[in-house]
Amino acid sequence: MSLPVLNQRFRTWWQPRRGLAIAEACVIGLVAALSAVLLKVGSGWLGTWRVHTTHIFPVWLALPAIGLVLGFVAGWLVDRLAPEAYGSGIPQVKATLANVPMKLSWRVAGIKLLSAIIAIGSGMTLGRQGPTVHVGAGLAAGMSRWVPTSPDHRRQMIAAGAGAGLAAAFNAPIAGVLFIVEELLQDLSGLTLGTAIIASFIGGVISRLLGGGSLDLNLQLTQSSSQFSIPEIPFFVLLGILAGLLGALFNRGLIFSIKFYKKLHISLPLRVALAGFLSGVVVSMLPASFRDNTGLRESLITGGSQPSVAAIAFAAQFILTLIAFGSGAPGGLFAPSLILGSCLGHIIGVSELYITGAGSPTTYALAGMGGFFSAVSKVPITAIVIVFEMTTDFNLVLPLMIVSVAAYLVADKVVPGSLYEKLLELKGITLTKEAPMEGALTKLTAKDVMQERVETLDAEMSLEEAMQSFARSHHRGFPVVEDNKLVGIVTQSDLLKIRESAKHRLRDRNLANDILLKEIMTPVPMTVTPIHTLSNVLYLLDRYQISRLPVVDGRKLIGIITRADIIRAEADHLNCDNRTLKLRPEPSYVVYQTRSPSTGSGRLLVPVANPETAGILLRMAAAIARDRHYEIDCVQVMLIPRHSSPSETQVRTAKSRRLLRQAEVLAKKWKIPLHTQIRVTHDVAQAILETINEQHIDLILMGWKGNTSTPGRIFGNVVDTVIRQATCEVVLVKLGTTGNSFNRWLVPMAGGPNSPLAIKLLPALITLGNDPKIRLTQVFKPSELKPDMSVSEQAIRHLMRRRKLSSSVVALPVQANSVAEGVINLVQTEGYDVVVLGASREGLLQQAIQGNIPEAIASGVESTVILVRGAINK
Repeated sequence: MSLPVLNQRFRTWWQPRRGLAIAEACVIGLVAALSAVLLKVGSGWLGTWRVHTTHIFPVWLALPAIGLVLGFVAGWLVDRLAPEAYGSGIPQVKATLANVPMKLSWRVAGIKLLSAIIAIGSGMTLGRQGPTVHVGAGLAAGMSRWVPTSPDHRRQMIAAGAGAGLAAAFNAPIAGVLFIVEELLQDLSGLTLGTAIIASFIGGVISRLLGGGSLDLNLQLTQSSSQFSIPEIPFFVLLGILAGLLGALFNRGLIFSIKFYKKLHISLPLRVALAGFLSGVVVSMLPASFRDNTGLRESLITGGSQPSVAAIAFAAQFILTLIAFGSGAPGGLFAPSLILGSCLGHIIGVSELYITGAGSPTTYALAGMGGFFSAVSKVPITAIVIVFEMTTDFNLVLPLMIVSVAAYLVADKVVPGSLYEKLLELKGITLTKEAPMEGALTKLTAKDVMQERVETLDAEMSLEEAMQSFARSHHRGFPVVEDNKLVGIVTQSDLLKIRESAKHRLRDRNLANDILLKEIMTPVPMTVTPIHTLSNVLYLLDRYQISRLPVVDGRKLIGIITRADIIRAEADHLNCDNRTLKLRPEPSYVVYQTRSPSTGSGRLLVPVANPETAGILLRMAAAIARDRHYEIDCVQVMLIPRHSSPSETQVRTAKSRRLLRQAEVLAKKWKIPLHTQIRVTHDVAQAILETINEQHIDLILMGWKGNTSTPGRIFGNVVDTVIRQATCEVVLVKLGTTGNSFNRWLVPMAGGPNSPLAIKLLPALITLGNDPKIRLTQVFKPSELKPDMSVSEQAIRHLMRRRKLSSSVVALPVQANSVAEGVINLVQTEGYDVVVLGASREGLLQQAIQGNIPEAIASGVESTVILVRGAINK
């Protein structure tokens, strides 16, 4: 099996689905836990080395120097290798989940992990939990880029990675899930909860087994259990109020610190180095117990410290965190918030013990942790669960709830809004407050929108037969089936590749018949299932730069979905609000018509829309109708939104009827039967095709702009569809800008089935001029011999039989590098009024592959250009 086929099957297997999401969540949880353990071990080892250094060198020299050097290294890594790894990382994750284009990748995760180890190990009072959240999300984002997942799937995996990082950092799986729901995604869907629970559970368990938890409070409290009584409620409420006020002050201090560092106008490495130096200076002036954050935290929680020590610790932690975080150093706020809360709770607990003789400073310290964390991060439920999971003490639940909720209410009243959103606003990023409206991309599936009637090609079909199928259809790609099972897909791009690789071979029609479709198709194509949402489908279309996806049930092809189908579905959703979507256009509806006696031998259709060009188009139609003894059908198409029914929508037809009455006046003057109608429709091309079938039209004459801006189209949306699907003859007219002169005619002759089409129309069309002169020409390249002019001579004899034009018709070849170049040069040098081009349906396919010759000519000359395509046998 070839490597491309294996790669294609691997991509198909990796398409987003629930089972794969669960497997991916397991891997994310494992990797997040390992990164949390590595961060703990690395920063712990570096911190131990820093404390040990103070026993060798003077404290006032060692701590500032280590902070300066390691701070600069951490800042340099972030600044040079991954600027997105600054700060705690949670604001970046929140922005990414809000669809803000912010880089989140394996590179960012790796640099964040390394720089956080260095920054925290240097002695800065920052936490490891924010970086683990960022690292977990970055690892998940990198994994989602490696496999073809949808944007929604990617967001869920990033959120799961963030939750797993938090769970691994705190040994708190439930808190990881709640943090996703409460702060990051705010989504309670089954897939979100499922992946979040699995990733957080695995992250928490693996971290606990490997010793990666940051706060093992259940081990620290084996000798001290929490206590709670009803009379203590006022003290817990007071603790919550103080935690809310000081937490709001802390948040404002963080914002002030960031703005202060910005005013210094120094680089990130220098800012972090300055923060490390100042932190070292402050810590060197404090008691020795403050150099080890873990020992200080344990002393505060177990009640082994004096209130004065707790007060000094609170002030020191408060100031040092502002200094470190404002610099942009890679570190979080969770641990500092918990330590500040434990200091505040210890002070209130000891005070209550002095006043009432009852109470437990340990309970207040633990409740204060949750309260201050809730005030800073504005996630009270997560705060309660984090502390509870770390202590596993049910007696602590009620105090935690009182303090955390009170702190949250007070803090949100004093400083409304999320701290993380304020940090993003400092970077110029504003997250929308309104929940996004659920659109068709998430509500509808491929089965709802797909086209059930699929044109397919057989794998054993020859290349020549495939080219004819492309010419007869408006599609630019076909699924290839074998025994009613999808085996590949073929597009015009595949034909272009064959043309480039075997250009000389395909000139031989027999060789084209020998090449089978299965030899040039793309095997094992990317597919979707009926249950894929439109967002999944659109993501795959964009990721692989394709325009259509087969919809399969197993290997059975049940439909096909294109970009146009998705755009139409989204437009219908926006127009219909909550009503049932009408994804298939209804048939057009005739709201006005007039009939004349049917006396002609055929019928000619003229769609009119522009009053400025309608007159000349009707003149041409009349000339052809007189020559062939045809009747004329004149149709005006009125377009309405897709959410309206053509048969039920009220429309104003006064303007259209005036235009049709002008046509009736001209037809009466020319004594030609004229039928008129006004059709209401969702699709102009569809309405024209319906008119052709209902009225048994033999020839359609319609205006053409001469160019198109629609990618993949030859003539434009409407004209492309009509010229490919209409079974009758088609005449396209691009009116010139030099007036309505029809005296000098240029007809390029290329042989084959194209030439007679133009010659057949000339006797009728030249009646539009007063003294018509015709030049038939054949373009040949400088490297080729002079062409055989027998085709042009036959055309002259045909014209002589029809009209007495022998002295006005000449046949001369012209030398040029291309047909378009030769025709354009002739028109510009000799001043021809009209250029008539023949085009068979086979020619249309070659135009799509080799270049749009009619468009090149039409846009390169100011003359009128007429393009003729013969009828298609049904």
